[in-house]
Amino acid sequence: MSDVAALAGVSKMTVSRVLAGHSVALATRERVQKAIEELGYVADAAAGALSSGRSEFVAVLVPSLASSNFSDTVRGLSASLEPHGLQLLIGDTDYDLQREERIVRSMLRHQPRAIALTGSRHTDAARVLLRRSGVPVVEMWDAPAEPIDSAVGFSNVSAARAMVRHLAERGHQRIGFLGGASELDRRGLDRLKGFRSQMKAFGLDDTRVIRLGDSPITMSHGGPAMAALLKAWPDTQAVMCVSDMSAFGAIMECHRRGLRVPRDIAIAGFGNFEVAMCCTPSITTVSVDAYGIGSRTGATLLEAIEARDRGVMESMGKKVRVGYSVLARESA
Repeated sequence: MSDVAALAGVSKMTVSRVLAGHSVALATRERVQKAIEELGYVADAAAGALSSGRSEFVAVLVPSLASSNFSDTVRGLSASLEPHGLQLLIGDTDYDLQREERIVRSMLRHQPRAIALTGSRHTDAARVLLRRSGVPVVEMWDAPAEPIDSAVGFSNVSAARAMVRHLAERGHQRIGFLGGASELDRRGLDRLKGFRSQMKAFGLDDTRVIRLGDSPITMSHGGPAMAALLKAWPDTQAVMCVSDMSAFGAIMECHRRGLRVPRDIAIAGFGNFEVAMCCTPSITTVSVDAYGIGSRTGATLLEAIEARDRGVMESMGKKVRVGYSVLARESA
């Protein structure tokens, strides 16, 4: 800033006023802007945040950027926030709650305007940090009964139950489930919970479950999991998979065995990934608007940020329910 002031022939305070958008004579402003361009000067956002107590970014935590669903959520958030001058600072938690806590601590040091994070399960320390942060917080992709602040999502338990009903309505009774082995993917565990709950409600066997692979579950997990399920229960009529990626791997295993999907065995996924539409047969799945979750999270955060700017500091406590649907395709 001293270099800019010297080149423009003004004081550092004048440069600061120009950068902050305050009233400055037009000729002076033009000299300062020309000096900034010549020197390639970029203002120190951290220093500005310290002096004003406000930054220009929103912290976003997702379990995996490799997942197209979470990438779409980030795109929805960005599209919602960027027109308001807010950028995203993204953290990848890798489904690890301890890592999430460390990222929350780190990001709070940079004074974000708001925080969006995935899921409703966090360490006790992370919950304390978020509640005491004084910034709006939105938990995405879940529908907690008592959110830290606000929540935008749906019940994975209910969505899984809807898929079981879909399979049962097509005459399937011996239904299996393919999921991950990790306890860290709480949304996957909720889908397993929904599967077992609905199977029991129908009076059906809910033990045909194979849990294989660490999160995130990929195509490479679906094949071995399908092989293990068929070895243990060769009379299985239908399979619900924790994600479309797993379902694709399972279908490929059936192709290798000469099993016809869905004539010999029906297979369903979760998430409506692009692969579900492109697979042969196309995959029956639970469709969730991942981009919409991001967009509605952004709108919720903007509402909370504007309220705090007006001096309204209490928690929003807002719960936004996002819809889902069973999308019937060829595989089940």
